[in-house]
Amino acid sequence: MDILPGVPLPIALALLALLDGLSIGTLLIPLFFLLVPGRVRGGRMLLYLGTIAVFYLIVGVLFLTGLVNVVDAAGEVLSSTPGRVTRLVVGGALLVTAIAMPTGSRVERTVAAAPGGAGDEGGGEEEAPGRLARWRERLLSENAPRTAIMGVAVAAGVVEVATMVPYIVGMTMLAEAALPFPAQVGALAGYCAVMIAPALVLLLLRVVAARIVDAPLRRLAAWLQRTAAENTAWILGIVGFLVLRAAATELGLFDALSSLAG
Repeated sequence: MDILPGVPLPIALALLALLDGLSIGTLLIPLFFLLVPGRVRGGRMLLYLGTIAVFYLIVGVLFLTGLVNVVDAAGEVLSSTPGRVTRLVVGGALLVTAIAMPTGSRVERTVAAAPGGAGDEGGGEEEAPGRLARWRERLLSENAPRTAIMGVAVAAGVVEVATMVPYIVGMTMLAEAALPFPAQVGALAGYCAVMIAPALVLLLLRVVAARIVDAPLRRLAAWLQRTAAENTAWILGIVGFLVLRAAATELGLFDALSSLAG
């Protein structure tokens, strides 16, 4: 399944990994940890990021070892005309889902239009940030067991792995590639490293230039919280468009349209 025709596999995997690097588990939670007042807990942050990277590495290895034969068989099916039509439909469905998905701006408009929607905020919502801050302090404290933050990383991975569409597409492309298994695992390790690269860059900035980046990091965290659904819609839309375009190209739809237009 070549959704990026003409693009070398390493570049395609890097682009997909960067998309995965914008997820809740790989960016939003680390950003929340970076906003802890005072000295940043760099060791705890690295432990979290290392754990979630290893989690996706293990899942990817299981994918490659368990599904490689299935992928070979599925590749033949998906390369057939019915398979291409199926991919065309799936890509279109992802694109439509991305367009129709409720995003933050749409939800805000709906709430604002509802009777009393803007004024029904209760005290429980005001207390939630305080509870989260206390939970973060306990989790990142030196007295907290390392297994606690590792558990958070694994839980985040388990919750969102099925929704990581770029990751699934990337693993499928890697399984289909004519590479020896050690090379596939090496590429997978690189993929997981790129996934956590945005968070690592933010950690580095927070350590070396805390006063300068603190306010921008808080604005970024607030923006990510507001636009989480919108970001998901963009990712689904991009993947859907690429799948749709690849299937349409293989089916010759663009050539047919050009002939009709000519």
